[in-house]
Amino acid sequence: MYEKQQKKETIMKTFLLFIGLMLVISRPAIAGPLFDALSDEKRSLIRALIQDHFPDSTLSEDEQAEELAWFARAAMELKGTEISVLSEQLPTHDYEARVLAPAFSKLTKIPVTHDRKPEGEVIRQINLQRIMAAKGRYDAFVNDSDMIGTHSRSGWALALSDYMEGAGKAFTLPTLALEDFIGLEFVTGPDGKIYQLPDQQFANLYWFRYDWFQRPELRAQFRERYGYELGVPVNWSAYEDIAEFFTVHVREIDGERVYGHMDYGKRDPSLGWRFTDAWFSMAGAGDRGIPNGLPVDEWGIRMEGCHPVGSSVSRGGATNSPAAVYALEKYIDWLQRFAPPEAADMTFSEAGPVPAKGQIAQQIFWYTAFTSDMTKEGLPVVNEDGTPKWRMAPSPRGAYWQRGMKLGYQDVGAWTIPRAMGAEQQKAAWLYAQFTVSRTVSLQKTLYGLTPIRLSDLESPQMQQKAPALGGLVEFYRSPARTAWSPTGVNVPDYPRLAKLWWPNIADAVTGKVSPQQALNNLAAAQDRTLSVIERNFLAGDCGPRMADEQQLKGGEWWLAQPGAPKPRLSNEKPQGKTIRYEDLLRQWDIAGN
Repeated sequence: MYEKQQKKETIMKTFLLFIGLMLVISRPAIAGPLFDALSDEKRSLIRALIQDHFPDSTLSEDEQAEELAWFARAAMELKGTEISVLSEQLPTHDYEARVLAPAFSKLTKIPVTHDRKPEGEVIRQINLQRIMAAKGRYDAFVNDSDMIGTHSRSGWALALSDYMEGAGKAFTLPTLALEDFIGLEFVTGPDGKIYQLPDQQFANLYWFRYDWFQRPELRAQFRERYGYELGVPVNWSAYEDIAEFFTVHVREIDGERVYGHMDYGKRDPSLGWRFTDAWFSMAGAGDRGIPNGLPVDEWGIRMEGCHPVGSSVSRGGATNSPAAVYALEKYIDWLQRFAPPEAADMTFSEAGPVPAKGQIAQQIFWYTAFTSDMTKEGLPVVNEDGTPKWRMAPSPRGAYWQRGMKLGYQDVGAWTIPRAMGAEQQKAAWLYAQFTVSRTVSLQKTLYGLTPIRLSDLESPQMQQKAPALGGLVEFYRSPARTAWSPTGVNVPDYPRLAKLWWPNIADAVTGKVSPQQALNNLAAAQDRTLSVIERNFLAGDCGPRMADEQQLKGGEWWLAQPGAPKPRLSNEKPQGKTIRYEDLLRQWDIAGN
C-alpha cells in the first residue's frame, strides 16, 4: 500500500512538473503592448532577431522586443517604399550592410540597399546630389560630421531636430535617447539644430608598444640618454626623443629592425586628411574652445559670429601662422628621420596596417578604427592570450598648445538625409538610420566594429569585460579626456571645396618643391579665394563667409600681436620632454571621472 501511494505521488509530481514546464514554454518569452499587438509571425521574427543577431544589448529582451515592434508598426504605412543608402567602407558599415539592412527589411518590409564606397566617393556622391538639388540616387548617407558647417549652411541636408518635431515626429523612435550619444554636439550647426545622427565614432590617438616601453634595459638606456623616464609622451618634445631613441639608438629588438615613428607622405588625397584631421590643433595653432577653437579653429579659419572671415594671418587666420609652419616642419622632419624609408611613398590605407607587423615603437597619428585589425590572433603585436602588446593613449601636444584647446581629431560618421526628396522616402530613410543606432542593436554593432556612439554601451558589462583586449579604447572613451577630441567644426562652410586644397599644397612641401612656409602661404591664399567664391555665389546661406577687401586688412603683424590665434613664433619650440607612466594616466582618468 505504501509503495502504491509513493508511486501515485511520484506520478503526480511528474505531472505537475510537466504542466509547469508547458506553462513556461507556452508563455511568451518577451512581452509588451506593442509587441503583443503584432501577429504571431511578426512576434516570432522579433524573437529570432534578438536571439540570433542582438543577444548583447543594454536593453532587456522585453525592451528590445518593444523597440523592434515600434519599428514594425511605424513602417506599416510605408509598405512598398524602397531606399538606397551610402556609407564609407569600414567594418561597422559592413556589419550594417550584411546584418542590419536585411534585418530591418524583414522587420519593416522596406527593402534597403546599403552601399559602401571609399570616403572620397561618398563625398563626391553627396556633392552630385547637392548640385542636382533634387532627389538623387541615395536616400541617406553616413558621412563624416566634418561636413556639419556645410550641411548647416547649404540648405541641402534635412535639419533633423526640426524633422523630429514636425513631419517626422510619428516616425521618431520614442527610445532614441539623444542624450545618450557621445558625439551629439559634433552634428549640431551654429544655429543649434541637429543635422546628422551619429552612427560610428573613432578617435585619432597615440599608439605605442607597451611591452617595449616596459623593458628594464630600454628604460635604463632612455633615462641615461635623455634624463627622464620612457613613458607616454605628454608633449611633442618627448615624442621626438622617443622616436629618435628607437630609430637611431635601439635600431633592433629581438633581431628585427625597428622604427620610432610611422606616418605616410604620398601625394594623394589622403595626405589632406592627415592635416585637416586636426594636426594643427595638436600643435596648438588655433584658439581655445571645445569642441573647436573660437574664433580660430584647427583649420586656421577665423569666424566672426557665424561668418568665416579668412584663413591667412593677414586676415586673422592661422593656416600659415608660425604654429602651423611648426606643425608641418615637424611632420616632415619625423617622416624623413624616424619612419621606415617606404613610409614617405605610402597613402593612408597603405600605412595603416604597418604597426601591426611589429616593427614600430610608437605612432602619434593612429586611428582607433584600426583597433579590431590590431587585435587579431597571431599578429606580432598580440600576446598568446589575446591581449595586446600595445596601448593607446591621448596624443602628445605641440609647443603652441594651451589648456582649453582641442587636442586631437575624432571622426563621427553620421546619418545625413537630403531635404529634397519624397516624403515617404524620407520617413523610410529616417527609420533605417534610427534602427542602426537604436539601443536594441548598438551594443552588438559596437562590439563588432569598435566605433562606440552611446555612453550606455561604453558603460555596459560587456564592454568592460572586453576592455583588456582593446588596449585602452574603452578607458579613453569613458575618460574626461574624450571631450578634447572633435571633428572639423562649423568654421568650415564648404568642406568638399576647401578640403581638396590641402593635399596638393602639403605635398609640395613634403617633396621639397617649396618650403613649409611657402606651402602654407599658398594654401591659406587658396582657401581665402575659395571663401570669396562661396561668398559671391551665395553658397552658404545666412552664415556664409564675409571677406574683407585687401585695403581693409589689418595685416599679419597686427594680428600676431593680439591675444590668441594666430600666435607669434616661440623662441623655443622644443621644450624639455615630458612623459607619464601609462598606469598613472589611467589613474588620473579614474580620479577625474569620479
